[in-house]
Amino acid sequence: MFHPRRTLRALLLPLTAGLALTALPAQTAQAAATLTNAGFEADGAGAAVPAGWSEYGDTGASFTESGGHGGSHRLSHWSSAAYKVETYQYLSGLTNGAYKLTAWVRSGGGQKSAYLALKNCGGAEQRTDLPVSASGWIRIVVPVKVTNNQCTVSVNSDANAGNWINVDDLTFTSGTSGLAIKGADISSLAKSEAKGGVYRTASGTTADPVAVLKNAGMNYARLKVWVNPADGYNDKARVLATAKRVKAAGQKLLVDFHYSDIWADPGAQSKPSAWAGHSYSRLRTDVYHHTYDVLNALKAQGTTADMVQVGNEINGGMLWSEGSTDNWGRLAGLLNSGYDAVKAVNSSTPVALHLAKGGDLAGTRWWFDSAVANGVKFDAVGLSYYGYWHGTLADFQTTLDDAASRYGKPVFVAETAYPFRLDSDDAHENIIDLPGELVSGYPATAAGQLAWMNSVADIVEAVPNGRGLGVFYWEATWTAVDGNGWDPADAASGNGWENQALFGYDDRALSSMAWFGHR
Repeated sequence: MFHPRRTLRALLLPLTAGLALTALPAQTAQAAATLTNAGFEADGAGAAVPAGWSEYGDTGASFTESGGHGGSHRLSHWSSAAYKVETYQYLSGLTNGAYKLTAWVRSGGGQKSAYLALKNCGGAEQRTDLPVSASGWIRIVVPVKVTNNQCTVSVNSDANAGNWINVDDLTFTSGTSGLAIKGADISSLAKSEAKGGVYRTASGTTADPVAVLKNAGMNYARLKVWVNPADGYNDKARVLATAKRVKAAGQKLLVDFHYSDIWADPGAQSKPSAWAGHSYSRLRTDVYHHTYDVLNALKAQGTTADMVQVGNEINGGMLWSEGSTDNWGRLAGLLNSGYDAVKAVNSSTPVALHLAKGGDLAGTRWWFDSAVANGVKFDAVGLSYYGYWHGTLADFQTTLDDAASRYGKPVFVAETAYPFRLDSDDAHENIIDLPGELVSGYPATAAGQLAWMNSVADIVEAVPNGRGLGVFYWEATWTAVDGNGWDPADAASGNGWENQALFGYDDRALSSMAWFGHR
């Protein structure tokens, strides 16, 4: 059982229920430069006020109990009635500089707010919301710059009856965190605009969507490349044109090679028609020449790629059947041809390999262990992680952390997304359109979409040793526009993804774009 049952404690709640936690009483915790009782083991279960900590608000809703992350006990917030409570510890005598709070947390969700905070540190309060994770512990971080030799570590809940959180194993150490990549795939944009697609600011003013996304905090764009698509979009020429817009906006560029004329993903890795019937040796040359050609053209126009994916969601390999994972030696040769072409254009451009296995620890290990054993060269690990397909947030963190440590490479989310509504804006059925398909605790609203993105970003930020690069939102601009369907050979194919774009059905920028402002 992962939520506390403290009926007796609920009867003892003070009469301050409902008061906002806007101020702290006089500091009663022992001031120190390091956290006291950071694992909540000092008192065992049932401590009304954990040793070294203070409480404010509905204090009966804050207590220790059995079932810790690393030890035997944890801090919990829970009550059978609505409550607001803060559990905090004051640190003094700190050397000014950058610090980072790390904690393991769980939450059943449903609160008005539940977060960790660092405040009274000399600057603005820093917060990280608790992700909704009822069964698995998740590590999150909160960075802060201390300028007045002190800081308050705070655990906060503004909750409804029965809502709960668990917190354990906190550390407060020197160091920084943050994300280098706060990006989005905008591959659909050029065709959308050509077919009459319009994009607006949140207030309704027609605007350049690249500028709207940049103003929200986006700093990296991802563009896919097909070889010879039926509609002429997402090919070399279109990528070159969109890359100019991306770079003119001061953003970086990830080029995602599909090595196909159409979608390449775990279920389909078809060869381009121009390469059909080519021998394996010729395919290696095809990969090299195509990769080099696109990237060199980008470089020549002053829009050099900042990162490159050799293959897209290549769980089963690429360029089937020659490049299937049934023959790792051949797949390795194809991947290394792409790698070598990237480096021939610009030796400093990192090359990522991308799987759709965000919450699959065993599958990710098998794939990359095989790649390493076969001499595949790569600089970064990219994972697709869609919470409605790829496991829990805890599964995702375990997989991401393991990949970063096991292969000694930076990791990032190459794709993720979430619905802001379930109904469709065209005649095509949405990929996710039923309440039962959603991730528990994350509703199909703009607020739910934002919470999801913040949770994913927080997990990437918490990857140890600074190896979490960041996150790309998938197809931020793929709104429902006639003629811009999923099938490049069928203009009437429709879009099953418009309810997961970052622009609403009224074409306005959604409030969920705020995730780009993640530190």
